[in-house]
Amino acid sequence: MSDDALRYGSAGVDIDASNAAKDRIRKLVESTFTKGVVGGFGGFGGMFRIPPGLAKPVLVSSADGVGTKIKVAIEAGRHDTIGRDLVNHCVNDILVQGALPAFFLDYVAFGKLDPAVVEAVVSGVAAGCRDNGCALIGGETAEMPGLYTPPDYDLAGFIVGYVEEYRILGPHRVRPDDVLIGLPSSGLHTNGYSLARKIVAERLKLRLTDPFPGGGGAVADVLLAEHRSYLPALRPVLDRVHAMAHITGGGLLENLDRALPRELDAAIDVSSWKTPNVFRVLMDAGSVEPAEMYRTFNMGVGMVVICAPSDLKAVLSAASAAGVAGWKIGSLKPGSGAVILS
Repeated sequence: MSDDALRYGSAGVDIDASNAAKDRIRKLVESTFTKGVVGGFGGFGGMFRIPPGLAKPVLVSSADGVGTKIKVAIEAGRHDTIGRDLVNHCVNDILVQGALPAFFLDYVAFGKLDPAVVEAVVSGVAAGCRDNGCALIGGETAEMPGLYTPPDYDLAGFIVGYVEEYRILGPHRVRPDDVLIGLPSSGLHTNGYSLARKIVAERLKLRLTDPFPGGGGAVADVLLAEHRSYLPALRPVLDRVHAMAHITGGGLLENLDRALPRELDAAIDVSSWKTPNVFRVLMDAGSVEPAEMYRTFNMGVGMVVICAPSDLKAVLSAASAAGVAGWKIGSLKPGSGAVILS
């Protein structure tokens, strides 16, 4: 090889580091395998059997990321929780249509690949998959110098689940006398972090190691609180549910309306729950208007369930058994598919 010959490494891509990362995550990935997995680790494509016994199965898919919450993880040097955030977010997204998770794929992109960070991130993804009974059957770890500046990296996930066609949930099932149930979030989940980080850094002038005002631990602890999966709380009663809304970016106003038929409004009683401390602190420190808060953050409500009044107790009991204390958050009234906060 001549002295001026170029190699991939001279362009910033380390194939040896990539191979080391794959060796580190093999056992993590294999720990999520369920009976539906066909083949093993390292194939060009992941394979999965559709569960037997389904008459007319419909596949339900979703893709998402964790937003700028990843910046908090990077700055805190805590990479083992955002993977679980990602999986739980995606599980919730397909759960609202009544689907159970089957398999998951992840994508992690670096400016300079760090095998230890890859291992930590994938450990969180694998933990989230195990918790939700979902197999991690594939993914991609990319190194792209010049696109990401170390130590920055990005994370995305792709989920596929299944539901019997006749059990698909949505606005078509909602009835005028249905009630609305709120299930609590565990914090900011994975939305609103650009605004939250700005308030914490510029208005509160806090470091990630500083105590968060009002309690909850350090700033990093509060901001990295894991996104809750509602699958354990709702799986036992999915046959009693008509529709659901996962409260993510856009808040109650721009997520719950997606679960409503055009002729019904959702009337939400915001006095039916106490807004968690983290949102009150951000609102006060940032002088954020209430309407902006409800469009940006979940404000303490991570999932809204719509069901018949006769099923209210059963849904609340199932949630409580899973450690999730739900409550009646509102009701429906004639309208145009809007969400009304009062």
